[in-house]
Amino acid sequence: MASDEILFERLRQAFLDFGYEQLTMSRLAQLCGMTRRGLYNHFSNKDDAFRHMLRVGNVSATRDGMAAGRAVSEAGGSVADIMGEIMNVRYGEARRRLSSSPHALEINDQAFRRAGGIMMEAATVFQQQLTELLLELQDAGRLRLRPGIDVEDLAQLLADGARGVNQARPPVAPEKLSGRYWGMCRAILHGSVDTPEREA
Repeated sequence: MASDEILFERLRQAFLDFGYEQLTMSRLAQLCGMTRRGLYNHFSNKDDAFRHMLRVGNVSATRDGMAAGRAVSEAGGSVADIMGEIMNVRYGEARRRLSSSPHALEINDQAFRRAGGIMMEAATVFQQQLTELLLELQDAGRLRLRPGIDVEDLAQLLADGARGVNQARPPVAPEKLSGRYWGMCRAILHGSVDTPEREA
C-alpha cells in the first residue's frame, strides 16, 4: 500500500474513532503515525485533513463502485444488478463503515458543512461516469429507454436514490443496505426502461 493510501486510511480511521470536534492536530498526527510537524507538511489544519480524507474517499469509492458494476456487466448481469452493485460499493461501503462509528452523525454533518463543494464535485463526477456506462449499455442493446427518458436524467435518479437510501430516516440497517440499493435501482429502472423484467 502506497504511503498516500496509508495516510488516507489512518485519517479515515482517526475521524471514525474520535469524530471531528474532539480531534486535535497533535492527536491526529499521533494516530497517523507521524509528528505534528510532519502532519503540518501535508495539511495546514484539521479542516484541511478532513477535506482531504473526504476527497480521496469519494474518488476511490467512485472508482471501486464503477469497477464493481463493470465486473457484474462482464459476467452478464442484468442492468438492475449492475446498478445495484455500483450503488452498494460506491455508497454502501462508506455508509456501512460510518455506521460503525459512534460519531456517525457528527461526521456526516461536518462533511456537508465543511466540504459541500467536495461532495458536489464527487456527485457530479460519479453521475458523469454512470451516464457513460448507461450509454454503453444502451449502445450494446442491453438497455432501451422509454420515450421521454434521458440517460442523464436516469443517472441522476439512480444516484439521488442511492443518496436517499443513505440519508433515510430511520436509518437503513447496515446489513440491509445492499438490498435497499438493489430495490431502489429496480424500481427506478422498471419505471424508466422499456424491456422485459428479466433483462432490466
